[in-house]
Amino acid sequence: MNKAILATKVGMTQIFNENGVLTPVTVLQAGPCYVTQVKTVDNDGYSAVQVGFVDKKDKVITKDASGKKEIKRSHGVNKPLQGHFAKAGVSGKRYLKEFKFENAEEYTLGQEIKADIFEAGDKIDATGTSKGKGFQGAIKRHGLHRGPMGHGSKFHRHAGSNGACSDPSRVFKGKKMPGQMGSVKVTIQNLEIVKVDAEQNLILVKGAVPGPKKACVVLKESVKASK
Repeated sequence: MNKAILATKVGMTQIFNENGVLTPVTVLQAGPCYVTQVKTVDNDGYSAVQVGFVDKKDKVITKDASGKKEIKRSHGVNKPLQGHFAKAGVSGKRYLKEFKFENAEEYTLGQEIKADIFEAGDKIDATGTSKGKGFQGAIKRHGLHRGPMGHGSKFHRHAGSNGACSDPSRVFKGKKMPGQMGSVKVTIQNLEIVKVDAEQNLILVKGAVPGPKKACVVLKESVKASK
């Protein structure tokens, strides 16, 4: 892997190509990202590049009624990370991600990575956290069929039998049952980049990308792209 970047999801829209064909796209604010650490085999045992994305708010200092200062760090950067970012010469970042680039030794601290590393026509893999749906039944969660909806039926939206009573006398692992739906790591492979706006660091990807608006998404060059 030689190309990857962090992005936030702006939303979905649609564009028309020169032939008038409509294409649904997801707009992603990709970068700018900054190299915060370069890991080497000699120092860390493996080769990788750590990048930071989205500035964090500075710590807020307030005074109570007695004039005593109170420091709130809920959105700030703690002291260890302050030193880490200062060493790289960048401001505090909200997201940190490590990429095992094949050419990791060519990167330098503080180097900027922008959306122009990709171009239209590139195939990428997008990784994000899917929307959380809360606790859901087996029909919504797994797409199971419902039972009869007549008044006499007592089996409407149940998951059905969980297993036999005497043999094997247990429920098999992986049984599709009600439970927490969504809010999991999802990767969609072989998505196509339709357009790249290098000036505004925008990448338009054909189709949908995991996660809600403003969510962080990792874009990597596809591992299954046909050559």
